Amino acid sequence: MTAPVFVVESVPREGSYVLDGPEGRHAVSVRRLREGEAVVLADGSGNGAQGVVTATEGKDRLVVRVTGTLVEEEPRPRLTVVQALPKGDRGEVAVETMTETGVDAVVPWQAARCITQWKGERGAKSLAKWRATAREAGKQSRRLRFPEVTDVMSTKQVAALLATADLAAVLHEDRDAPSGALALAELPREGTIVLVVGPEGGVSPEELAVFAAAGARPYRLGRSVLRTSTAGTAATALLLGRTGRWS
Repeated sequence: MTAPVFVVESVPREGSYVLDGPEGRHAVSVRRLREGEAVVLADGSGNGAQGVVTATEGKDRLVVRVTGTLVEEEPRPRLTVVQALPKGDRGEVAVETMTETGVDAVVPWQAARCITQWKGERGAKSLAKWRATAREAGKQSRRLRFPEVTDVMSTKQVAALLATADLAAVLHEDRDAPSGALALAELPREGTIVLVVGPEGGVSPEELAVFAAAGARPYRLGRSVLRTSTAGTAATALLLGRTGRWS
């Protein structure tokens, strides 16, 4: 089994390291790790240390002997998913599964047809939940580099992001629309891919026009119409498989 990942502010390079606080509590009281078991300490930015547990202290302290270092390089091409805000906790579900699948960045998007509105304190709390979800899902999936979750963006800001991409794509929910299949799109070997996932009500014609002006094309995944909380994950899997990042 792959060693569990625990997040640290600074990755140790040698010697012993004491893992305490919430991460130490999770390791000792939840995972119930014991002497001799392997762990990985990671900073979420691509750096990690392999280690072996040498002792546990109380309910929240784990002593780790560092045995080696790890580096997870920046992925190529980089995949960003612009996710329209879903209702309820479906946003966290989308972030969780996209992180486990391998997305590199998630952009919350306040689309015109979104029922959910991120404003004021509520918006700040929702963003914090998305970021915490990405962190926990990154740990669960044994990643050293966790996806960035940006501040919420407007349609104008998303268009500016699309304009910088090597492949800019908008998932279209109309299976009969004259758009190409994402499975057949020509993909870049380097650079960035930016994929837009609309809300349950779909991307509005006005938004499609703005994105088209920025160089984005509409694509469909297949004959089935997926929910906004699952479409990004399915598309991420498709693209990472096709780019060779899953090889």
